Amino acid sequence: MAENMIEIKNLYKKYKNSDEFSVNDISLSIDKNEIYGILGPNGAGKTTLISMLSGLIKPTSGHFTINGLSPQKEGFKIRQIIGIVPQEYALYPTLTARENLMFFGSLYGLKHKQLTKAIDESLEIMGLSKFANKQVGQFSGGMKRRCNLIAGTLHNPKVLFLDEPTVGVDVQSKKVIIDFLLELNKSGTCIIYTSHHLSEAEEFCTKIAIIDRGRIHAVGTPEELVSQITHAENLEDVFISLTGKELRDVVV
Repeated sequence: MAENMIEIKNLYKKYKNSDEFSVNDISLSIDKNEIYGILGPNGAGKTTLISMLSGLIKPTSGHFTINGLSPQKEGFKIRQIIGIVPQEYALYPTLTARENLMFFGSLYGLKHKQLTKAIDESLEIMGLSKFANKQVGQFSGGMKRRCNLIAGTLHNPKVLFLDEPTVGVDVQSKKVIIDFLLELNKSGTCIIYTSHHLSEAEEFCTKIAIIDRGRIHAVGTPEELVSQITHAENLEDVFISLTGKELRDVVV
């Protein structure tokens, strides 16, 4: 069994028609018990890094392992133990919440009885039981976000990749989501988390890497990062000190 859940060594990614590396020589070790924040401005390389780790795109060079497994040789095994919750909803709007979750759960190979139990329990925790047979297209943003999270965690993954899990939700939904993730982590899931909500990350994450222009600029617990920067009072001060005040607007 691997000591660390994720080991990243000298990882690079350069897209075609680009003169710069989106991910530039990143190395990280992530413990199996971590809630690990990957924070950075727009265009810093966060999404590219997560996309490589979750198998959506291939690195230009370098390598990584997840739970001791190599994506080149054991990609199928990796896909069985990871969960992915993207910022964009992965749900089908014309299907009910239960139909969506039955579909996504079946992709992970869960049997009907096991899947039904997992869906019922998760819907109850997320406050969505009474809406289980409603079309997801009728849901509010917070309800969709909670259902989206359930879809990525039904198989109790060893590693969960989260991209902005609380964006656009109200305070009540945010609390339910964070509490759900904390319990998931306590049960043994390593969480890799990206967000622009620095105060949330400061409270939620056990460790943080700040990335900018494809490179890691600092790694540590929130407390360690704040203590390393003169006059910093919180993670936002650290973030601005390391990445600057320049606007990072991106047009796609």
